[in-house]
Amino acid sequence: MDSEEGTQQPHLVLANKLFLLRHPDVQDIEKVRLKDEVFAAVKSDDMAPLYESLAADSVLERDQGLLDSMRAKIDEEIKKLDEKEWRGGVGMGGMVCALECVEFVCGLTTVLGLVVFWQLSGIADAELNLGESEVREAHLAKALYFIKIGDKEKALEQLKVTESKTVAVGQKMDLVFYTLQLGFFYMDFDLISKSIDKAKSLFEEGGDWERKNRLKVYEGLYCMSTRNFKKAADLFLDSISTFTTYEIFPYDTFIFYTVLTSIISLDRVSLKQKVTDAPEILTIIGKIPYLSGFLNSLYDCQYKSFFMAFAGLTEQIKLDRYLHPHFRYYMREIRTVVYSQFLESYKSVTIEAMAKAFGVTVEFIDLELSRFIAAGKLHCKIDKVAGVLETNRPDAKNALYQATIKQGDFLLNRIQKLSRVIDL
Repeated sequence: MDSEEGTQQPHLVLANKLFLLRHPDVQDIEKVRLKDEVFAAVKSDDMAPLYESLAADSVLERDQGLLDSMRAKIDEEIKKLDEKEWRGGVGMGGMVCALECVEFVCGLTTVLGLVVFWQLSGIADAELNLGESEVREAHLAKALYFIKIGDKEKALEQLKVTESKTVAVGQKMDLVFYTLQLGFFYMDFDLISKSIDKAKSLFEEGGDWERKNRLKVYEGLYCMSTRNFKKAADLFLDSISTFTTYEIFPYDTFIFYTVLTSIISLDRVSLKQKVTDAPEILTIIGKIPYLSGFLNSLYDCQYKSFFMAFAGLTEQIKLDRYLHPHFRYYMREIRTVVYSQFLESYKSVTIEAMAKAFGVTVEFIDLELSRFIAAGKLHCKIDKVAGVLETNRPDAKNALYQATIKQGDFLLNRIQKLSRVIDL
């Protein structure tokens, strides 16, 4: 299951195809191709548990003969994995057998004695007589097989068993990464959150920088998937020069996420330093349709070009498995950023001039701004009669002063409550 550099884990590729197969905006002819690819992947890996759920949801047609065949293959493979542990258990046990053979006279009694001894060995003997690493590897192979066939519960259970046989922090971290991949396959955010917390606690015991950097990407993806774009941007930017997490997505996709989260999270100066001029981003951004125009037109204040690139990117965002649930939110936030940037240069400006700058109609910009002003996203007001926008930016120093006073009052209240408890 370990992915090679540049190769995404097959089950995460499958998860993306399943997402597109269920997406209402994907064309029917494309869904026919996706359905064939999903069925081929499920069949080749004997993913009986997943096949059952997909058949129940009418994503795939149910074929009882195929399902029975898959289950038979799974039972056979699990038996082989158990026998592997069983045979491994005879390793050192066999040495004991050989010593006992000396005490027997060759004949039927010896053979029967060995058979009985071997039958009593199995997994228990492996755990008693084999080295810890061999036992761990046997359990890990079984856990990875459950991941491969899409049996979430058994995979998690077997990963816990494997962890109990694991001593090295690095190997424990690898098990957490397998759990995180399972979490992203099923979009189980509770499992992902607990696994990230567990990984952080493991790093307190030690751990190499390569795995720490990988964890940043996993956590960044989790933050982006749960609408914490600011933290996601910080984590992605920290990992941009050390990215090795090819098992969850390619580097191009990583750059795509980094740019999108940074644009709505960073101020103009930071965006220039960390994103616009970053050599790692510059080498990739041209390969992703509309992304370069989206980023550079915003920084260069070319708002008409920005809206055109923005329209081209909406389809990519909508069809992205992790960004799709936040599509409407992201659309609002990015428009807030660009409208705020435009208005920051003016004390007052006509609605017509703003509409012309963005390449849209006056009616559209009027409707847009009225919504954002009502929601408190933009600090300005519309003079409908004169057709003018007047900005009323909040005083930053006064806002900071008020926040400090409020926090000070809160702190004093806490201290007074604490003093009363101490006096008692």
